[in-house]
Amino acid sequence: MLLLVVAFIVLFVLLLYMVSPLISPKPLKLPGAHVVVTGGSSGIGKCIAIECYKQGAFITLIARDENKLLQTKKEIEKYSVNDKQVVLCISVDVSKDYEQVENVLKQAQEKLGPVDMLVNCAGTSVTGKFEEIEVNSFERLMAVNYLGSVYPSRTVITTMKERRMGRIVFVSSQAGQLGLFGYTAYSPTKFALRGLAEALQMEVKPYNIYVTVAYPPDTDTPGFAEESKTKPLETKLISETSSVCQAEQVARVIVKDAIQGNFNSSVGSDGYMLSILTSGMSPVTSITEGLQQVVCMGIFRIVGLFYLGSFDSIVRRCMMQREKSESADKTE
Repeated sequence: MLLLVVAFIVLFVLLLYMVSPLISPKPLKLPGAHVVVTGGSSGIGKCIAIECYKQGAFITLIARDENKLLQTKKEIEKYSVNDKQVVLCISVDVSKDYEQVENVLKQAQEKLGPVDMLVNCAGTSVTGKFEEIEVNSFERLMAVNYLGSVYPSRTVITTMKERRMGRIVFVSSQAGQLGLFGYTAYSPTKFALRGLAEALQMEVKPYNIYVTVAYPPDTDTPGFAEESKTKPLETKLISETSSVCQAEQVARVIVKDAIQGNFNSSVGSDGYMLSILTSGMSPVTSITEGLQQVVCMGIFRIVGLFYLGSFDSIVRRCMMQREKSESADKTE
C-alpha cells in the first residue's frame, strides 16, 4: 500500500513538471526590445538597465538628476552588443505629474518604439521610529514609491494590451513582505505595490502581459548607504541577521524573472522563504511553483516564527538598555 502511495506521488509530481511548461508564459526576447527603467541613474535600476543592454535591448532611463543620467548613459553604452542600440535619457519626477510622465514616455516610444518592458525602480526610503518621522515623509514616500510606479505603468498599459505583449516590473523590497522596526513610513508603500501588482496581473494576463514583483534584500547601493545613516539601533541589529547583496546580482535575478514572466522575484534563501511564506493568494507562473508553496509553507512558517522571536528579543533588549541608560542619567 505504501509503495502505491509513493508511486502515485511520484507520478503526480512528474505530471506537474510535464504540464507546467505548457501553462507558463513564453519568455520575452530582449534583443531589439524597448526597456524603460525608472530610477535608472543609480543602484538596482542602473544595474537592471546594464543587464538588459548586455542582452541587446534599447534602453530609456528615467530619473530626476540629469547629470547622473548622462553619466549612467555613458557607462551603459560600454556594454553594447551592436551599433544599433540606443540609450535614451529623460529627466522627470515620475511621482508628481501624470500628464508629464505620459508625455515623456510617448516621446520615448516615438523614438525607440513601443515599450516591451517597464521596470518601476524609482524609490526612496526614510527610517526612524513612527512618532519621530515627519508626517510629510509618509506622504512623500507614498508618492514616490507607489504613485511613481502607478503613473508610468498607466501610461504604457494601453499599448501593451493592443500589442498583446509586455512585461511590467515593480521593484518592492523584503520590507514589502515583512513589517520591520523603523520602516513604518517605507514598508506600507512597498506593500502597496504588491496589491497593485496582483490586481493588475488579473486584468492584463488575458492580453499576454505579465507582472513581476521583485523583493530585493538589503542591497549595496547609494540609497542603502544613505538610509543606513539614520537607522535606529534596533533596525541595524535586525538587518545584521541577513547579508547585504550586490546590486548586479539582484538585477540579474529580476531581469531573468521578468523575462520568464514570473510574478514573484526573490534573491537568496531568505528571499525564497519569504516569497513562500507571503504567497497568500498571489498568482503562480507554473504548477510547480504552486506545489512548492503548498509543500514548504508549514515548514517555513516554523522557521519564520524563530526569526520573529529573535527580532522581538532585539527590540525588547534595546528598549531595556535605553530605559536603563535614561534612568542612570537621571540619578546622576
